[in-house]
Amino acid sequence: MNTISPVSVHGGHSGQFCHHASNTLEEIVQEYIRRGFPWVGITEHVPAISEQLLYPDQRAAGLTPEFLYDRFGKYMLECRRLQRKYADSIDIFAAMEIETYSGYETFIPQLISTFQPDYLVGSVHFVDDMGFDYSPEQYQRTAEAVGGLDALYCRYFDQQHEMIGLLQPAVVGHFDLIRIFDPDYADRILKPAIMDRIRRNLALIRDLDLIMDFNLRSLLKGASEPYISLPILKMAHEMGIAVVPGDDSHGLDSVAANMERAIAILDGMGFDTNWRQPKLLEY
Repeated sequence: MNTISPVSVHGGHSGQFCHHASNTLEEIVQEYIRRGFPWVGITEHVPAISEQLLYPDQRAAGLTPEFLYDRFGKYMLECRRLQRKYADSIDIFAAMEIETYSGYETFIPQLISTFQPDYLVGSVHFVDDMGFDYSPEQYQRTAEAVGGLDALYCRYFDQQHEMIGLLQPAVVGHFDLIRIFDPDYADRILKPAIMDRIRRNLALIRDLDLIMDFNLRSLLKGASEPYISLPILKMAHEMGIAVVPGDDSHGLDSVAANMERAIAILDGMGFDTNWRQPKLLEY
């Protein structure tokens, strides 16, 4: 394992540009360098498209879509500066983590055109424009609104499939995030209606030759395994899909957190640990 380099296809959220993170982006980049990362994807969240789709903590802090848009522009400028400043020490990708909500199919291409990120992380944090990953209470409310937990999973994977096909993000973020507050997820994902959607989405990821983010943030929140859960991870391996660690860091305390565990899992399962880099967008 000592010969396998740590990398992250999904990370680098900083308190400078993300309300629920900490530390400056430069401090976080310096920590990646200190820990021997040859490359890292900095993948800040895109700004909210509307007041209605702000996160609860953003709304409580009085943030607006206009403020977040302006801050995202500053993020891209700073990330490009750090790319140049530390080019001799680390390869930095200035990327962005997208959202999947009403209007994203035009909003995200507009952001791409304006800010020209190196690549996209395709994530789903909303189902039918309702958040689900902020708290157990929000999760339950959204599940009830769509007809229960099984229906929530089905809608999540349907929206994910649509997003992957439409935007073809180089990296698919935390594939099974929908399990976040479900203690019974290990059984639920095996239900035919849900598993059929998982297989379908994996097949599309394979056909488009995208990377899956082996996201470690769940471990910091007390989960027993990263996103992707083991049965799905085995399927991804059988399909020949590239899976690459993502620390989803939100400050210095989570840079490379649980990275050795992630590398051991992926290496033990036979994944290629000469980590594939994301395909860069062309302009």
